[in-house]
Amino acid sequence: MSDALTYDYIIAGAGSAGCVLANRLTASGKHRVLLLEAGGEDSSFWIHFPLGYGKHFANPQVNWLYNSEPGAAIGNRSIAQPRGKVIGGSSSINGLVYIRGQREDYDQWRSLGNAGWGFDDVLPYFRMAEDQQRGENEYHGVGGPLKVSDHAEPHALCDAFIAAAEAAGYPRNDDFNGATQEGFGYIQMTARNGWRCSAAKGYLYPARKRTNLAVETRAHATRVLFDGTRASGIEYVQNGVKKTAAAAREVILASGAFNSPQLLQLSGVGPAALLQSLGIKVVADSAGVGANLQDHYNGKLAYECTEPITLNDIVHSKSRSLAAGLRWLFTRKGLLNMAASYSAGFIKADPAAQSPDIQVGLGLFSFDKISEGLHDYSGFYSAVRLLRPESRGTVTLASADPLAAPLIKPNYLASEKDCAVLVAGMQATRRIFSQSALRRYILRERDPGEACVSDADMLEHVRAKGGISYHPVGTCKMGNDADAVVDARLRVRGIAGLRVIDASIMPTLVSGNTNAPTIMIAEKGAQMVLEDSSA
Repeated sequence: MSDALTYDYIIAGAGSAGCVLANRLTASGKHRVLLLEAGGEDSSFWIHFPLGYGKHFANPQVNWLYNSEPGAAIGNRSIAQPRGKVIGGSSSINGLVYIRGQREDYDQWRSLGNAGWGFDDVLPYFRMAEDQQRGENEYHGVGGPLKVSDHAEPHALCDAFIAAAEAAGYPRNDDFNGATQEGFGYIQMTARNGWRCSAAKGYLYPARKRTNLAVETRAHATRVLFDGTRASGIEYVQNGVKKTAAAAREVILASGAFNSPQLLQLSGVGPAALLQSLGIKVVADSAGVGANLQDHYNGKLAYECTEPITLNDIVHSKSRSLAAGLRWLFTRKGLLNMAASYSAGFIKADPAAQSPDIQVGLGLFSFDKISEGLHDYSGFYSAVRLLRPESRGTVTLASADPLAAPLIKPNYLASEKDCAVLVAGMQATRRIFSQSALRRYILRERDPGEACVSDADMLEHVRAKGGISYHPVGTCKMGNDADAVVDARLRVRGIAGLRVIDASIMPTLVSGNTNAPTIMIAEKGAQMVLEDSSA
């Protein structure tokens, strides 16, 4: 590596976490940082336009286009696993929903041996990141890089949904990120004035003005380089050319729950037997690398609407599309400026649950497969999300080829409890949709339909047609047990000068969307890096 450029820190991945790290580690001007991104620039209009997420599910220009291995418990189906491959990562192509999870999620992390990761410990980092449209309070911050806003206006279906939930006995909740998560209300989104606020826009754009940050796009990290058991740099391929860069202080992996464990395994950090079988020299035998994969599995209820007030009606009508476009252009209002869910609720489906275990989202559109487009009739749907799955999967190398996709085996619905809680959540959601406030908007239940009645029927439906929330976490988990990959300061165990700072370090999945928690992890992780550099 004598001819390699040397930086203080090298960050692999310019996604949600990487953008935060690049900003915070360069802010003082004291450290030279290299940020590598396998994708290109976030120059597409559709990245910044809120509803543009519908354009990216099958777009290889901005998406890794991974797929899971077929799952026995879900009808031997393979499920698409979209991940952002672009500046901003998945924060550039996600559904813009801002939900942090529950106090109990983070207190559980702490109880698993991760000191400093309880809710009271992480709340300051959520607040630090946030520029909350509603203003500052105990739970929210203003002036941070991440713009968090309400939808520009209410919607009749959302009002009816919330009213129906209240009629079914659930409370209203106007802030899922406040004192409690339970209840129904409108969702906030990572946007402002009609434009997405990705981690790139919030964090990386300002940082790129600094001379001590170098950003390389189309630069696919292929291997961490070591001097013994100390990370000394990184190897990457850029436009077909193999290059290296040296790290004087640390290499930081921020490539997400699929690519961070893959990169560790390619570098010789992982289960020894797997690495040896592929001819990879073992640097550290770490059985937990790629294990503990979790995601939110969903059931779906789809309805035909009695009124032409859904996104389906807009996209299938030239006149409505034109009107909606002009409304967004001049007022930043309407269904072109919305998150993937407009409103939602959190409920306890399991009678023994101490906090909500199901998220019920309302989407103002309907589809069979989102990549195939929306239905040609007025429609809306509800995604019923299993918040805390027991089922665990794996991410492993398919080969020693660093450019090959990893093997993703999620193992959805392997747990009997997962099945029981999800079915209970589906039935509870149906009861909400049967209330008069919402029933007036329902012409018929299209999916699963009236033939699906019993719990057994519903379980068959969610196995055959369920999807996921695209919230993979856990594959480089934080902890102090034998399977932990990083410690509570996010340092890779058994290796010096190497950290993982992204969603893969979550020991357990949070009860909600994962973008806000990932940004929090990077805020806290960046502070740890800086503290340790001055120690």
